[in-house]
Amino acid sequence: MIKNIVKKSLVLALLAGIGFSAVAQERVYLIDQRDVVAKSGFGLCWRDGYWTPAAAAADKAGCECDKDLLPASACGAAPAAAPAGAAAAGVKPSGEKITVAADALFDFNKAVLRPAGKAKLDELVSKAKAIKLEVILAVGHTDRIGSDSYNQKLSEKRAAAVKEYLVAKGIEANRVYTEGKGEKQPVTGDKCKGNAKTKALIDCLQPDRRVDIEVIGTK
Repeated sequence: MIKNIVKKSLVLALLAGIGFSAVAQERVYLIDQRDVVAKSGFGLCWRDGYWTPAAAAADKAGCECDKDLLPASACGAAPAAAPAGAAAAGVKPSGEKITVAADALFDFNKAVLRPAGKAKLDELVSKAKAIKLEVILAVGHTDRIGSDSYNQKLSEKRAAAVKEYLVAKGIEANRVYTEGKGEKQPVTGDKCKGNAKTKALIDCLQPDRRVDIEVIGTK
């Protein structure tokens, strides 16, 4: 018991001595003793090892640091102030969102990349390497045909396949975040009628079968 207390005291002392803290688990950015987020020379916030887009949305500094990666509803309509470091250096964060039809990447109902899909991702890798890459977000989506649980797993597998390929092409694994949305975010709305697995319905729902890929970095 005494040893545990001593260990905890040493950890707290070390954190205090360094001057930065990430003790509170709800914080996913490195903060100093003033509770101010530490930033790089380009005005970019330092993230800790627990950072994910979802965790950033819950962090009070998320909108300041990663507004482009968060849902609009999380940050409201007020524009975020430009980081001082970025303005001084003349460096502006840039983002490019690419929506790729899942049928262009995978065969129907599959999560194995097709040759044509790999070619699409090669183009994305070239763009990512032309900037100072911060993060790539790959979000998989499916149509509504099939069960919720099956579609959720399929969307996750497709996003994971995209990440695996990007990493194999030289993108750092910790720069690529994946998420599967299953059938939750269709873009076809109520345009496609019926639930029977007919060719007409499958063709109509094609836009829902997609992977949204967003590349964020500085030029």
